[in-house]
Amino acid sequence: MKTMYFKMTIDGSNMDIYKNTIERIAVRAIIMKNNHILLVQSNTGDFKFPGGGVEKDESHEECLKREVKEETGYINCIVLDKIGTIIERKKDDFEKDALFQMTSHYYLCDLVSEEKDELQLDEYETVLDFTPKWVTLEEAIKQNESLIGKFGQNGWLKRETYVLKQLDEMQSINC
Repeated sequence: MKTMYFKMTIDGSNMDIYKNTIERIAVRAIIMKNNHILLVQSNTGDFKFPGGGVEKDESHEECLKREVKEETGYINCIVLDKIGTIIERKKDDFEKDALFQMTSHYYLCDLVSEEKDELQLDEYETVLDFTPKWVTLEEAIKQNESLIGKFGQNGWLKRETYVLKQLDEMQSINC
């Protein structure tokens, strides 16, 4: 797959009305093998990329390796190229008069072996029954699109579907 860079902002908020901004930086792994992509499926049926929030004093690479291990069990992930960024803005769920802004950095990654360990899910990930799955881009896009706009959808659904479509477009260009 040829490297291409995408950048998008999902802005669900009028930024002028907020007194404070809460920022979060996250990293997401794009791992492809044999025309399949490694994603995490929740119990609502949607697919998301393995990844999560970068902790204090943690590099993007360290975070990606940790998150891939925790969410998929694969312990030998290597980080390759950064290929995109998505910025999401919305009213913060916890602090009054605050804007929540999350910047997600997407990296191409590879697995140097099939060696796995047990999943180490956070509490909310356990509640959502995160399960790693190898699926085609087409399957993941179709499944996620079928859930957009439905009650109870996960907040990452539009972001992840956008990135899946970007990857599908990149693949079709390189064929």
